[in-house]
Amino acid sequence: MRKSLNRRLIVVASAAAAGALMLAGCAAAEPAATYDPEAEVSLDFAFWGNDDRADRYNQLIEAFNEKHPNITIKVTFSDFPSYWEKRATEAAGGGLPDVFQFSDSYLRQYAESGHVMDLAKVKDYIDFSTFDDSLLGTGRLDDVQYSLPTGYSMWANFVNEDLLAEYGIQAPEAGSSPEDFNTWMADFTEASDGKVFGGTDYTQRIQGFELVLRAEGENLYTADGKLGFTKDELKDYWSSGAELRDGVTVPQQRLEEISPKSGLGGQLTASEMSWSNFLGGYLADSGAKAMSIVAPPTAVEGSKDLYQQGGLQIALAPNTKHPEAAATFLDFIVNSEDAGRIFGTTLGFPASSSKLAGTTLEGIDKQVADYIASVADRVGEAPPVPVVGYGSLEQKFWDLGREIGLGTVSVDDAVNQFFDEADVILQ
Repeated sequence: MRKSLNRRLIVVASAAAAGALMLAGCAAAEPAATYDPEAEVSLDFAFWGNDDRADRYNQLIEAFNEKHPNITIKVTFSDFPSYWEKRATEAAGGGLPDVFQFSDSYLRQYAESGHVMDLAKVKDYIDFSTFDDSLLGTGRLDDVQYSLPTGYSMWANFVNEDLLAEYGIQAPEAGSSPEDFNTWMADFTEASDGKVFGGTDYTQRIQGFELVLRAEGENLYTADGKLGFTKDELKDYWSSGAELRDGVTVPQQRLEEISPKSGLGGQLTASEMSWSNFLGGYLADSGAKAMSIVAPPTAVEGSKDLYQQGGLQIALAPNTKHPEAAATFLDFIVNSEDAGRIFGTTLGFPASSSKLAGTTLEGIDKQVADYIASVADRVGEAPPVPVVGYGSLEQKFWDLGREIGLGTVSVDDAVNQFFDEADVILQ
C-alpha cells in the first residue's frame, strides 16, 4: 500500500512539474548584434551523474579553457531524480543554467513550454554536419533543433560467457525469433538444473514491447503525443511472457532479493537485455571475465526495429545572457575530439563523427562498437519525440511487469492500471 501511495505522489509531482513548465513563460534570448569572442564570460553548467563523470567534465573544461580562457564554466551536478526536480523549479522561475545536460524524455515537455533554446539562433557556433540525421532527430521537435546528443546506445542482449562455458551451452543466435530465444533460455535453465536461469522475463521492459511494435511499423507513442498502441496489444505482449515465468526465467522474488543488482549482474541468469552502454556495468557487477553482446530477438525478420537511442543530450537555456559563448561550449561537449578522448563511450557511443575521431576504441568500447556495426542493417528511423511524462510511464511499465512476475497483479489488471496512469499523465 505504501508503495502504491508513493507512486501516486510521484505521478502527481511529475504532472505538477509539467504543468508548471507549461504555465511559466520565458523570453527567448537572441545572439547579440555584435559578439566579442574575447569578452570575459561566466556560464552555469549543470549535469546529472557521479564523481567519475564530474572528473571527466572537469578535464573537458580544462581543455575548453585552453582554447577559450575568457569563458569561465561554473559546474553543479546531482543524481538523476534530484536533477530534474531542480530544473523544473528553475524553469518555472526562468533561471535555468546557461548550458545543461538534457534528456530526450523531457524534450516535448521543455520545448513546448519554451524552456530550451532553438539552436538555429546560434547555428554559427555549432557544427551540425557531424551528426547523422536520425541522431539529430532525437533532439528535434516540429523541425526545430533544441538539443544535441552526446552519444547513443542500441538495445542489446548480453550473455555471460563464463556461464556458457561452465554449462557447455553456445550463445543464442543473434536476431533469432522470440520463440527460438525462449527455447534457448529453457535449455540453459535445464542444463544448469535450475542453478542459473537462461534469462530474465524480458516482457517487463517497455523497450522489448517497443521492438515488437517497431517490427510492425508502429511506435510506443505518436508524433502528436499520444500512445501508439492499444490495450489488446499490451495484453498480448505481457501474456506472451507467461511461459517464461513458468520456470524458464529467474523468479521475480529472487530478483527482488538481490536488487539493485540485476539477474545478470548477480549471476542468477546467463543473459539479459538492456542498452549497449551497460556492458561495463554488467562486467563489474557480475565479476565475469567475458560478456558477449548479441542482437536481441526480432518479431519480424528483416524489420528495422532497432534505433539509435540518443537519450543523453546537451541543451541551452532560452534566456541565457551569453548565447554565443553557451553555444561554443555546447559544441565543444558534443563535437570536440577532446570530448571523445576524455569521455570515450561513457556518455554513449559518440554521436558525432568529430567526437568519435578523438575516441580510442579498445576493450569494452571496441566490443560495443563492433556490436553496433553488426546490427547496422536492422536500424530504422528514430521514434517520435517521447510523450510528456514518458519517464513515469516507462517506470510504471516496469513496476507492473515486476508485479505480474510476483503474481500480485493479473495481466488484465496491469493493462488497465497502465492505461489509467497514461490517461492522467497525457491529459
